[in-house]
Order: sequence, then C-alpha cells, then structure tokens
Amino acid sequence: MTDLLRAAEPALADRLDEATLRRAPASLVAITRHGRVVAFAAHGEPRRDGAPTTRGTVFRIASMSKSFLSAAALSLRDEGLLDLHAPVTQWVPEVAGARIDGHAVGDRITLSMLMSNSAGLVEDNPWGDDHLGESRAFMRDVVSAGLSLSAQPGSQYQYSNLGQSLIGRAIESVTGRPVEDVIRDRLLAPLGLSATRASADLYPPDADLAHGFRTFDDGDSFAAEPYVGTGALGCIGSMFSTVDDIGSWMHFLSSAFDDGLSGPNSPGPLSAASRREMQVARTLISPAVGQFGDRELDGAGYGYGLVVEHDRRFGRIVQHSGGLPGFSSHMRWHPASGIGVVAFGNSDSFGAGRIAGLMLHDVLRAVDAPAAVVRPWPQTLAAAARVDELLRSGRALQHPQSWADAGELARNVLRDVPAEVRTRRLRTATDEVGVPDADAPPLASRIVCAPDASALRWTVPCATGALVCDLRMVGLTEPIVQTLEVRVAGERGKPRDEADLVTDHHRVAAMEPGAVQ
Repeated sequence: MTDLLRAAEPALADRLDEATLRRAPASLVAITRHGRVVAFAAHGEPRRDGAPTTRGTVFRIASMSKSFLSAAALSLRDEGLLDLHAPVTQWVPEVAGARIDGHAVGDRITLSMLMSNSAGLVEDNPWGDDHLGESRAFMRDVVSAGLSLSAQPGSQYQYSNLGQSLIGRAIESVTGRPVEDVIRDRLLAPLGLSATRASADLYPPDADLAHGFRTFDDGDSFAAEPYVGTGALGCIGSMFSTVDDIGSWMHFLSSAFDDGLSGPNSPGPLSAASRREMQVARTLISPAVGQFGDRELDGAGYGYGLVVEHDRRFGRIVQHSGGLPGFSSHMRWHPASGIGVVAFGNSDSFGAGRIAGLMLHDVLRAVDAPAAVVRPWPQTLAAAARVDELLRSGRALQHPQSWADAGELARNVLRDVPAEVRTRRLRTATDEVGVPDADAPPLASRIVCAPDASALRWTVPCATGALVCDLRMVGLTEPIVQTLEVRVAGERGKPRDEADLVTDHHRVAAMEPGAVQ
C-alpha cells in the first residue's frame, strides 16, 4: 500500500492542473485499491454557493449507468428469465419494424447485440441526451414507427443509447417493475451502494448534490444546466453516485478475476462468471473512434455495458465514461492489480475520461503493476522442473535420447524437432553462453513469466550467459507438453530479437512480490 500511496498523490497533482480544473466549477477524482479510496482530490464548489466539494459529493454518472443496466440483465439471465441470444422482440415486440435497406430485420436483434452495441442502430449521443426524460409511451411510439439501421445486426460497433434503453424495456417486460427499481433491489441494495440512485429527486433536500454547468469559453464563464430528466431512456444514463460507491462497484466487478492479488472473488448479487462476461470485449471498437487518446493498445471492444481495453503494457483495463449536458464522469480499473480511478466534473467540458486514463497509467507505471497474475497448472510447473533438471545435469547435451525424459510429451514434440536436432541446437547455444549451471538457484526464482496457466518461461544460468526456456502444455485430462524451445537469452530473459509483448509483464502468482498490496 505504501508504494501505491506514494504514486497516487503525484498522479493527482500532475493530471489535475489549473487548465483542467478551470473547465468545471467542481471536480472530484479518486484513486482506489480493491474498492477503497486511497487518495482523492476535490476542487471547487459543486453548486457555486460557497460550499466546497467533498469526498461525499454526489455527481451524475451518466452513461456509467449502463454497467448497472447490463448487470441487472445478466442477473435475470442467470435466473432463466432472459435469453441474451433470443430476438429482443420476444420482450419488446415494437422492435420488429427495425429495417435496413428497406428490409425488416428486427427479429434478428438480440439482447446480447444491444448490450454490446452491435445491433446496427446508429450512434445517437446528442439525440439520446435530449430524450433522456421522455415517457415510456412516447418512446414506445418512436420505436413502433420503425427504426432505421445503418449496419446489419451483429456486424459492427455503434454506440446506441436508444438500443441500450431497449434492454431496460426487456427487463421491465419480464419483471413487471420499473428497471430503476430492479437495479436498486438486485444490485445497489445488496452491495450497500446507498449513495447511488436513479435520479436527483431520490436524495434528501440537504444532500451534497453537484449541480450541472456548461461553459462555451473554456471556463471563463459558466451557465447553470438543469438536470436532464429521467424517463424511458433514464436507465442508460440518469444515475448519480459518489467516488466511494463507484470504487465499491469497480471492485465488485474487478474481483471476478481471481488474479492472485485481490483474494477471493467478492460475493454478491451477480456471479463471478457473469461479471467476467461484462468485462470481455465482444464488439471491436476501431481506434479511429478516438476515445483512447495516445494510449498504446493491442485492441479494444465493448463488452456488456463496459469498454474493455487491452493495453500493450498493462493488459486488461476496463472502463466507461459518462457525459450529459452539465456533467463528465469516468471510471476505470485494472483487474490484475485492483487499482482504479474515478473522475467526476460538473461540466461536460471537464474531460473526465482523459484525466482518469492518464492518472491510472501514471499509478500503474509507478508501482510496476503486472499485466496479469497467472497461476500455472501444477503439471506445467512439474514439466518445467523436469526440463530444467535435464539441462542443468548436462544430459540433454550429451544424450539426445534424454529429451524423452522431459516428462509426458505430446507425440508431435519430437516429430516437430527431432531429439538429435534439439541437442545440436543446444550445443550451438552453449558454445556461446557456456554450459548450464548445475547449482543454479531454485526454478521458482528464475521464472520470467507465464503467458497463461498452460505455459511457462524461465531462464537457466550458464557460465557466460543464460538460456531461456519456453514450454507449453496441451489441455487434456492430464496436460502434457506440446511445445518446448530452448534459446539463448537476451535482455530481461527474453529470446534475442523478440518484440516486446504484454505477456512479458505477466507474473506467476506464487512469485508476486506484493509491492503494490
């Protein structure tokens, strides 16, 4: 925790500069660890009435609400009340008239497509913001009149507020209750998120509630922005919350990945398996969309109510922004370390997503967070130990047939690279780095990384250098070795000329030093 605290305060100071803060009358940014706020910075006056922003100030979280919507749908799916892959017309029949190129395709749209923004409905942020408070009857008539799709259902990413609102209608169809009440009873109340509510009028009159403002001159002046109403589209963006509640929510979702740092999965109203479903990229998001700034990603996509980034250094990062006239919000977390950032501002010019993105990376770099924490199979470790002993004993150099002693090998291993060829290549390598050290430190201390549970990379010290070994198992009832490579090690225990990979930063759970605990 000490290293995290040491990194958190400079990150807050560096990313919340005067130019940023002037764009909102009030802002609140927090760094969290396993759901607890470890550092925060509050700025300004949430109502411009002389009262300062505090850690408990309530801000509108806008489209961050979509994660709660998807979680509610998944909880109903888990009880057999919703089928994510059935046509949504089963619960919202007015979608039947949705069309593309003059052809009705509504019966091809599923809840899964709506939850992952791949139903073919066009991006509609400005229109959705303006219609947030419309009645259910009004929106039913809009949908019944026919929706025009710009892409075939299931074919590409398009962020659709209208499409997400249809998830709410499906939830109401199967429960007979307002979707806001379903979210409260199924998620907010069981998780103790008492400061998170569906609309401003659900808070007491004396609540520390941030008001919304807009600026059109980069913060030189602000105009009050009334709350956009809560109606048929409210389930996609009307919620309010605090940094502590969102920190708890992030941890509840993040803890679904048993990563070796945060301990057992947090119990709660939604299974770990369903929470993981939310955090798996399902619809590819093109970098051209521009929402990722200059971060280096291997890929990104929309899961269920959440955006999933695959960062080139830190691996999986999960996030979602929220924006409405008068508010900018963002939450993001790194499952492998349990570290998250929440950013709120009461102006849509605040840029919460950029601030949170930079801040999380600052902290992750400062604590050298792993990209993932992996627990290798026992069979993976056992096979690595046998190969390691074979190399350090010198038998692999002297007796090609000894490769068969490396343990249970798949049939292809000595066909793909015959034993004689393996020994010849090993001799070439040891001509360069010397013979392996028979008295090398324990294997556990020489593990470089584990790409996943079935694979392991470790080094073998030699007289003037080192070898790097890569082993991968095949997942049969009793896993056996399917590939085995031994090469000269370059820098950082990698084979020479190998490009940087995110798996270089995976750590084996047993080897985790606990530096960021």
